[in-house]
Amino acid sequence: MKSAAIVLACAAGAAFAQPSPADRVYTADQNSNTISVFNPASAELLGQIRLGNPRPDVLSPLYKGEINVHGLGFSPDHKTLMAVSNGSNSVTFIDTASNKVKGKTYVGRSPHEGFFTADGKEAWVVVRGEDYISVIDPQSFRETRRIPTAPGPGMVLFTPDGRLAFAVSSFTPEVDVIDVKSYSVVKRIPVVSPFSPFLQMMPDHSEVWLTHKDVGKVTRIDTRTLEVKGVFDTGFITNHLAFAKVGGKLLAYVTVGGENVVKVFSTEDTPRLLAAIPTGALPHGIWASDDGSRIYVGLENGDAVDVIDTAAGKVVSRMPAGQAPQALVYLSGVAQGGDGRQGLQPRANADPANVALKPVRSSGRGFVVARSLGLTDALEVSLFRLKPETVYSVYLGSQASPVGSFRTDQKGAAGGTMIGPVRAFAGGEAARAASRIVVMEGEAAADPASAALASAP
Repeated sequence: MKSAAIVLACAAGAAFAQPSPADRVYTADQNSNTISVFNPASAELLGQIRLGNPRPDVLSPLYKGEINVHGLGFSPDHKTLMAVSNGSNSVTFIDTASNKVKGKTYVGRSPHEGFFTADGKEAWVVVRGEDYISVIDPQSFRETRRIPTAPGPGMVLFTPDGRLAFAVSSFTPEVDVIDVKSYSVVKRIPVVSPFSPFLQMMPDHSEVWLTHKDVGKVTRIDTRTLEVKGVFDTGFITNHLAFAKVGGKLLAYVTVGGENVVKVFSTEDTPRLLAAIPTGALPHGIWASDDGSRIYVGLENGDAVDVIDTAAGKVVSRMPAGQAPQALVYLSGVAQGGDGRQGLQPRANADPANVALKPVRSSGRGFVVARSLGLTDALEVSLFRLKPETVYSVYLGSQASPVGSFRTDQKGAAGGTMIGPVRAFAGGEAARAASRIVVMEGEAAADPASAALASAP
């Protein structure tokens, strides 16, 4: 496979225009409970909209503010940004010109993503913890009805004519096709995996592409026949995808979190892998600029956004963001003059530290991200491909007692967050080099013979 720069630069031909200073990029920052707002023309963070307190403050009784700011959607006129918080079951409507909250709606258990209908008259929010889509009036901010779906709807998007909606599921291996006028499911399309957190339409709306995070694949559905057109492999922890035209050819960009790359595929009947563009830690949300010259990638464990120049096929800049950015969207023409910082607050979080875990003997993999929380720190651990339904303990340095223990699921995966003083890892590269993280099977005192995963010495 050729490098990204060779494949894409040769295809690019003419130079691309730059994003406009009136455009904005937004990320939903799950751990800091913020919306980060960026100027793509200058490639800088303008500030943040704070919707709630950062972790671990949310562990105490919460009467105001949002938890786990996770999903993003927007109105067709780009005047309203919709932020979905799955911890506080809320949908926040934000005026993009002023960065001010216009209204808020509370829905059912653990909503995930939301989007406006093609005419902008309704906002549909998938309620992943249940089995329906909440329909909201964006003027009164009231829920007007619920549309039954397969359990665990993950995201919904509409055809431009406003006739059909496609809803993927996070728990059920199907895509629900909904008649917008009647609010009813008209077809259920079986797909390869029960976990599909994201979908995107081709620019001409001829196909819907959806990611399968659990098995590392992408499914293509023909929007005319409503049949699966194909499935292809993408990689470990496939998150979101975007499309961009480069040199007259439509390409697909897929974030593959477990490999820290954005993979570039052709969009012909049998997609070809054209390039793998290295990024920061755990790429998640992704969106293209309107002209296709840039791809913006949220780094879930990097607390930043990488900017890919599609002509060069590489990351050309990095913008600091809130903690654990999830969804990312690009909106054109939203700024209304001034410096664009009205209603925003400065970034309050420091950069995280990332540690890769590799198998000591045979199988398994994992990664750790350490974040400073002021007086304490958070150590987020993700483990994969270990023994199913088995307890593993995490040790820092030479400590005899674990800082936490996890039980893997049926697929051998586990994860969680530990809060406490872990300055050895949150304190920077030099401090981190003097310490080590070891994952051992069992809950007893540390035994080198039971080590399963470890960071580099």
